[in-house]
Amino acid sequence: MRNPTLFLSTILLSFLTSAQETSEVRGTVQEPDTTEIVPKKIYVTNDIGGEEAPSIDGLLNDKVWDRVEWTGDYVENQPDENTPPSYQTKFKIVYDSKNLYIGVRCYDAEPDKIIKRLSRRDGFEGDWVEFNIDSYHDKRTAFSFTVTAAGVKGDEFVSNNGSNWDGSWNPIWYTKSNIDDEGWTAELRIPLSQLKFSSSNNQVWGLQSTRRFFRAEERSLWQRKPIDQPGWVSEFGELHGLKNIEPQKQLEIQPYTVASGETYEAEEGNPFRDGNDTDIAFGLDAKIGITNDLTLDLTVNPDFGQVEADPSAIALDGFQIFFREQRPFFVENKNIFDFNVSQSEAGNTFGSDNVFYSRRIGRSPQGFPDTEDGEFVDIPDNTQIIGAAKFSGKTKDGWAIGVLESVTAKKYATIDNNGDRRKEVVEPLTNYFVGRAQKDFNDRNSYIGGVFTATNRDNLTDELDFLHKSAYTGGLDFKHQWNNRDWYFGGNVILSHVQGSEEAIQNTQESITRLFQRVDADHVEVDQNRTSLTGSGGNLQIGKIGNGHWRFESGGTWRSPELELNDIGFQRQADDIRHYTWVGYQTLKPDSTFRRVGINYNHWSAWGFAGNLNELRFNTNSWQNWANNWFSNFGFNYAPVRYSNFALRGGPRLRLTPEVTFWNGIGTDGRKKMRFNLFHNGRRTLDNSIRRYFVRVGFRYQPIDALRISVFPEYSINNDKLQYIDNIETNNGIRYLNGQIEQRTLSMSVRFNFNINPNLTVQYWGQPFISRGRYSNFKHVTNATAKRFDDRFLQYNANQVAFAEDTYSIDENLDGNTDFSFENPDFSFVQFRSNLVVRWEYIPGSEIFLVWSQDVSQSGNPSDGLLTGLNDNIFGQTPQNIFLLKATYRFVL
Repeated sequence: MRNPTLFLSTILLSFLTSAQETSEVRGTVQEPDTTEIVPKKIYVTNDIGGEEAPSIDGLLNDKVWDRVEWTGDYVENQPDENTPPSYQTKFKIVYDSKNLYIGVRCYDAEPDKIIKRLSRRDGFEGDWVEFNIDSYHDKRTAFSFTVTAAGVKGDEFVSNNGSNWDGSWNPIWYTKSNIDDEGWTAELRIPLSQLKFSSSNNQVWGLQSTRRFFRAEERSLWQRKPIDQPGWVSEFGELHGLKNIEPQKQLEIQPYTVASGETYEAEEGNPFRDGNDTDIAFGLDAKIGITNDLTLDLTVNPDFGQVEADPSAIALDGFQIFFREQRPFFVENKNIFDFNVSQSEAGNTFGSDNVFYSRRIGRSPQGFPDTEDGEFVDIPDNTQIIGAAKFSGKTKDGWAIGVLESVTAKKYATIDNNGDRRKEVVEPLTNYFVGRAQKDFNDRNSYIGGVFTATNRDNLTDELDFLHKSAYTGGLDFKHQWNNRDWYFGGNVILSHVQGSEEAIQNTQESITRLFQRVDADHVEVDQNRTSLTGSGGNLQIGKIGNGHWRFESGGTWRSPELELNDIGFQRQADDIRHYTWVGYQTLKPDSTFRRVGINYNHWSAWGFAGNLNELRFNTNSWQNWANNWFSNFGFNYAPVRYSNFALRGGPRLRLTPEVTFWNGIGTDGRKKMRFNLFHNGRRTLDNSIRRYFVRVGFRYQPIDALRISVFPEYSINNDKLQYIDNIETNNGIRYLNGQIEQRTLSMSVRFNFNINPNLTVQYWGQPFISRGRYSNFKHVTNATAKRFDDRFLQYNANQVAFAEDTYSIDENLDGNTDFSFENPDFSFVQFRSNLVVRWEYIPGSEIFLVWSQDVSQSGNPSDGLLTGLNDNIFGQTPQNIFLLKATYRFVL
């Protein structure tokens, strides 16, 4: 792109115009504002005075409850907003210098039908009641406490005005429930140390309560919130009467110890694989309240052995696979550190790209030592996190602050040569830093924020000179809402800078994320002398999400060719500019057929910085919540323009045939003991060069309240006549080798949850997985942008191809001499992973884990069938077994 600034200005003007035109078609530009202002409810609490604090037994018979009045008059929110609920709910709140106490009664004329399903913490099964407390009173964040009729508790930190609910937040609090002739009751004791609030003598907090009436799948609210009113925390009622309470500085220390043993199949002659290993480790987690608003989290030598393994996956497009973070230290308060590059309602903007991707910390070592024949290598599975600190919180002035600092150890691989051993560095000592801040203003309707990340690697050896010495990213983001938050305008801008050796920067230029070596890309080129790269990215969008049936968003996003986030972030590709528009319609009231329905339209277009249009795609989709509480959705895409800068891995820009895709999902009533889900999607090009299909079927069965079993088999077909294999140098030039692939993938995820009581659970997850690919009809690309599919390549005939000793040889001119050869690309990857976890929270905040993990990973025979491949490579094999006993104790000081 010769003038990217002018191009981006044109994009911005086009989506602003598109937004206005969309509104005019619906008539919203000319219509007067009809936003409904709902009066705020107020509950006035009182301290317990000289009374004895209530006993948390769920019975509501303590005298102290007489000091305050009941409040109730809940109103239905789902499915029929602003109507009386099936049964009413009421609650009382009192407090003392250390705790907030809530007593709640949920009326039910048929108490024997109250659903008391057990689950692990945050399971939210059966009937429940929830209290959201905006103790900051910033109208954007809240602390959520939920108790079920079975006594299971749930807790979440709510941020971004209800857009994010962080279930990893696990405060210490107490609750019990009880069923009687009038329905069910519950009592909650919430230590003030678990909340954040100002030091004012007279406090005003935001307050909301939600009840789930399970039999009707109904939600009712204490403070009414219209369905079409955006936001959540901003719509809370208010809690008054809190006087002379002092902020409590939190101080919690949680040491742990882990004893582990590992068994596996011994490898003859390999001194590092003798069949078993044992280990014992110690570590410490701490949570320190620096102020009432800001908390310092520390971890020393953290262990995440109880975390479930990643699901099996395989990708043929060359791009990295995104896996969600599951480690508790990094998940908690994750929302504060998030800085999405281009998340949108429309999608198709690489929404998983983020300036901070915590899985880079503690990753598998990136180096591998040079070895000779007969040598054995012992390399760590992960890089040890020596320590990490996280300083985060939100002040009463509207500042959200997050600082994360982590150091990972220098790791070595040990190489054994007939008893002689040496060590080589495979991961350097590395420091990771993330700083994030946001400031609310304009009565909490607007914010502006920033992010800064730094990755610094110490003393890179020659073996690790391919890594960046340092990597920095800075960004600014903002959002402005108006007209009672119905409308918004927001965006961000990002700058990245990486430094390293000439080798490291050349690798970055040639990585699949950017491919500067592309033969027909005259706007970029590989500079072998460079030792740094500086790039930019960002997003701008405008939208309307409230006040009526219609909603829309339109925006643009870009990633410059030199943008690089992957040292501590996640980024799939650079050199991309996109425009997107989304228009949606939703019903607001149920009828005899549907509880709710939504219909959407989207379109996207993508360019490279050279100015080439790479994609144009149109979509329509709909979702339905039926009257019987079934769910369904469907959607269709049509892409008339498709080009890829990346398909040939540095070769020319490849024209792809226009395609049609679809998806459809069906789910039965989630309240039933037997539940069924079906999801499938398909993709086909107009010339039939690509045919893909995926189907996932899900069964969930809950025979008793304490037991839930789920089985999710998946099957996918991938038939592609132009699947990349390799770029091969020959005497006649580079051959962009492709072939026809027939890929089949089969897997099944099995889960088993047994809850002995709310604090003692047994969970099992297992997944057999096989993906098999067979190649044929080899060809090389000769005219990458030809309109007709068959004109884009030259296919080798049977006389030109020979196969022997698992290698293909190509004789292009049939002169009897091999022009080039390549290994058989057929593959069969088989894996079985499982976790069995027994978790006992023996006192609030302190836990014991007993874990058994298994892993079998094999290369199968591509000529075998899928079931045969699974059977031969999983059953009868010696798995890797890991047994772990972890105990923690949480000291609250």
